Amino acid sequence: MTTEEYKHLLPSLPIEPGVYRFIDANDVIIYVGKAKNLKNRIASYFGSTKGMNRKTIVMVKTAARIEYTIVETETDALLLENTLIKRHQPRYNVQLKDGKTYPYICIKNERFPRVFITRQVPKDGSTYFGPYISKFQAYTLMNLINDMFQLRTCNFNLSESNIKKGKFKVCLEYHIQNCLGACVGNEEEEHYNKKITQINNMLKGNFGPVKAFVHEQMQSFVEQLKFEQAQKMKESLAAFENYQGKSLVASPNIGNVDVFSILKDEKLAFVNYLNIINGNLINTFTLELKINLDQDEQDILEFAVLELRERFRSTNTEIITNHDLILPLDDIQITVPKIGDKFKLLELSRKNARHFQLEAHRQAMNKEKRLTPSERILTQLKIDLNMDRLPVHIECFDNSNIQGSHPVASMVCFKQAKPSKKDYRHYNIKTVEGPDDFASMEEVVYRRYKRLLEENQNLPQLIVIDGGKGQLSSAMVSIRELGLENKIKVIGIAKKLEEIYSPDDGTPLHLNKRSESLKLLQKLRNEAHRFAITFHRNQRSKLFTTSELTDIPGIGEKTAQTLLHAFKSVKRIREATFAELSNEIGNSAAKKVMEYFAKQPE
Repeated sequence: MTTEEYKHLLPSLPIEPGVYRFIDANDVIIYVGKAKNLKNRIASYFGSTKGMNRKTIVMVKTAARIEYTIVETETDALLLENTLIKRHQPRYNVQLKDGKTYPYICIKNERFPRVFITRQVPKDGSTYFGPYISKFQAYTLMNLINDMFQLRTCNFNLSESNIKKGKFKVCLEYHIQNCLGACVGNEEEEHYNKKITQINNMLKGNFGPVKAFVHEQMQSFVEQLKFEQAQKMKESLAAFENYQGKSLVASPNIGNVDVFSILKDEKLAFVNYLNIINGNLINTFTLELKINLDQDEQDILEFAVLELRERFRSTNTEIITNHDLILPLDDIQITVPKIGDKFKLLELSRKNARHFQLEAHRQAMNKEKRLTPSERILTQLKIDLNMDRLPVHIECFDNSNIQGSHPVASMVCFKQAKPSKKDYRHYNIKTVEGPDDFASMEEVVYRRYKRLLEENQNLPQLIVIDGGKGQLSSAMVSIRELGLENKIKVIGIAKKLEEIYSPDDGTPLHLNKRSESLKLLQKLRNEAHRFAITFHRNQRSKLFTTSELTDIPGIGEKTAQTLLHAFKSVKRIREATFAELSNEIGNSAAKKVMEYFAKQPE
């Protein structure tokens, strides 16, 4: 559309709120936008092009005409814009980039409803929960449902008439007590539907009624002296409470809220959604959107909020987000927190969005160039640990003090994700008495990097401490004292649960057990442990050997060390001639050694 054509349109443009559409020569809508003031907003496309997005300039030139619709309020404009974008999918609007079909849990619309996982969501009257971005989460829930409620898995038409006619026979699921045999009339529809009600509660996050129902069933079995069934319900209840405990992320006082955050770069926007019910994280999802024009974060977020609430069928009346939003929703409270539990939830959402953004960038980078295995692993580790630089040089520390004696430490070095054994170092602990792992870690880290700084050698990009918060905190004392806190990334890895700790984050990071970056960290940790244990054993062995020689009357520790250095072992010293011994330690000492071993049994 030319400037002359716009000038002809200008007098008729209203100043009310509304939705406008850019349409090309083929009558295809190429862009839909909303405006508080249609006249001012459309005018912005035809002023100076300085600072205007290149795609916006192309879009305006491609358009043959502009159409608009006046509405009553800004919220009506947002609702209409959202509807038109989803219906026409204009080329220059943000585009959803799902890329994958995520699993849902379906409660089938039928008599004696089945409950199962599906990736298809037809409009068949059934109830669908999800999508679950983690397949593991969906299957964990499904297994929990199967353990707690004995539901049918067959796809028979269990109409009342079919059951009365005896058309069906019980199957193996009935005999192994996974089903109560509704197909032959052994379970009343009312009892079955009570279980379905509790499954609905469970998937919605209303855990209280579910626990009460299971407890009631357990008590009923006890009264009927069905102790085996009661025990099974007790185990199911324990598993359910464990799942509920893992889901808790916020104070129950927060209630039912939706949490949204957005991160945006030049080409993509990432909107993370947390569904919180009674303080429990029920689901999380990150929506990826392709940005075709330079749109504000608020506009993109308003579009995404409507999309995600519809997709997840949310009825929560409070939305926590990082932008003030105008939404066409009744009785909705928008909260932009600055402190407190709600702010922590918002930060959790931003953390998820950031992780998704980094993962998308990693995938894009992998497409642009073929990485070597080492580059691929280090790139993933950089993303997982949120580092600014690629960790091509990593050093890992471990302590060893078997039974509290002879404390030593080791440092192993990996370069390009492979061991650099010439850079390995071991340390005898000098300033610490007794088995104090924390103080020992503080000492060796200080000694290592004080020397590198004094010798002007290259520092690593990543330091790994074998241990949890305590060892990491001790290492950071030395790192801060040397002024390296903002120059090197330092983490601790706790072996039991493979938890990764950062100095300023009390919440541990859990990497996928199959991830290459976790395997690299485990390899570093195991190599440091092996190197420390080997050194510790050698030191103890050398100490015991020296002690045997110093038992010889007139032979001191220095002479013993000289002999060991020359002959390598006590056996060779025993077999040496007088001339060989005297050549190393003199005639007098050699005579004492010869006389001592002559009296000892072979």
